[in-house]
Amino acid sequence: GGVGLEVSGSGCCWTAGRPGTGKEMDFLILFLIYVALSLSCMVVAIKFSRQSQEYFARISHRITQMIGPVIPRWLQVAVQMALHRLIHQRNSFFLALHLVLEAAVYGEYSWEVFPSCLELGFTFSILLLPYILMLGKMYFFYLCCTSDPGIISPTNHKQLLKVYAYDGILYQRACICSTCKLTKPARSKHCRVCNRCVHRFDHHCVWVNNCIGALNIRYFLLYLVILLGMAAAVGTVTVSFLVHVALMSNLPQAMYVNNDGEHVPVGILFIVQKLFLTFPRILFMLGFTLLSFFLLAGYTTFHLFLVMTNRTLNEWYKKNNYRCHRDTSCPDRPRWGHLYHKGFFTNMKEIVCPVTSQKKLR
Repeated sequence: GGVGLEVSGSGCCWTAGRPGTGKEMDFLILFLIYVALSLSCMVVAIKFSRQSQEYFARISHRITQMIGPVIPRWLQVAVQMALHRLIHQRNSFFLALHLVLEAAVYGEYSWEVFPSCLELGFTFSILLLPYILMLGKMYFFYLCCTSDPGIISPTNHKQLLKVYAYDGILYQRACICSTCKLTKPARSKHCRVCNRCVHRFDHHCVWVNNCIGALNIRYFLLYLVILLGMAAAVGTVTVSFLVHVALMSNLPQAMYVNNDGEHVPVGILFIVQKLFLTFPRILFMLGFTLLSFFLLAGYTTFHLFLVMTNRTLNEWYKKNNYRCHRDTSCPDRPRWGHLYHKGFFTNMKEIVCPVTSQKKLR
C-alpha cells in the first residue's frame, strides 16, 4: 500500500553477484526498446507535419516495389488508399492520436503520481499545475483547430494583395493559383491538404488538422508553449516523486557483493531498474513525457526563431531553392528573408495583431 521500496537496515545488500541481471535487465531492454520506438514514431509524425510527404511517398513506393510480388493486389490498393487518405487529405487521425496520448499521460498522472505525491506531502498547488496548463492548452488547441488561418477568397483577395510586397525571388507578381484561379498575394501558398490558398502560409499541421497562417499563428505558438509547459510540469513532478521514493528507500546507499567478496555501491542504472520494477507504468509515462518535452522544446524554439526574424516555415524550406537561383550580379536585390524583417518588436506585433485581419484591412 505504500509508495516506498522495501529495504533492510541502513541500506540494501545483494550477495548473488552484480545486480541488474536476468529479469531486471529484461525490463530495462524493454524500456529502451519502448523509448526508441516512441522517439522514432514522434520524429516520423513531425516529418509529416513539416511537409515531407514527397520523401515518405518515395520510401513507400520503394517498399511497395520490394514486397509487391508477395502481397495480394487488393491489400496493396487498400494500404495505398489508407496512406493517401492519411497523408494527402485532411483527416482527424493525428488530432485524435494527440488527444489519446495526452489522456494516457494524464490518466497515469492522476491515477498514481498525484495521490502518491499527496501522501508524501507535496505542495497541492504544484500538483495542480499540470491540470491548469491543460485547460489553457485545450483553449488554444480549439482555436488552432477551428479558427480561420487566413483563407484567401474573392472577397478579401484584392485587399490581401496590398499587405506584403513581392520579393521577386520566392514570390512573383501575376502568379495565379491554378486551383483557386486567384492571383497569389506575396507570402501565400495553396495548401494541397485543405485545398485552399492561405495568406502568410506557415505550414499545415496534422496535429490540429488545420493550416497555420497569418490569423492563427499566434494561437499555434501559445499552444506550443503551453504544451511544452505541460510536459515540463508532469515530468518535473514525476521525477521529484521518484527521487523522493528512492531517497526514502535508501537506494543510493545500497550495496552488492561482487565476485571477490567486496561490497560495492550500486550505480544509477540499478536504481532506475528497481524503480522501473516497482513503478513500470510511471516510468513508461515519464519516458514518453521526457521525449515529448525535448522534441517540443526544439520545435518551439525553432518557431520562435522564425517569428523573431519574420519568416514562415514554408519560406524556410524554400531557402535552398533561393540560393540556387540568386542573382549575384544585382547587388541591390534584397536578400531572402530580409525584405519582411522589420525588427524584433515589429515582427512580434505582426504576429499578435496580424495585418491581414479585417480590422486592419478596412
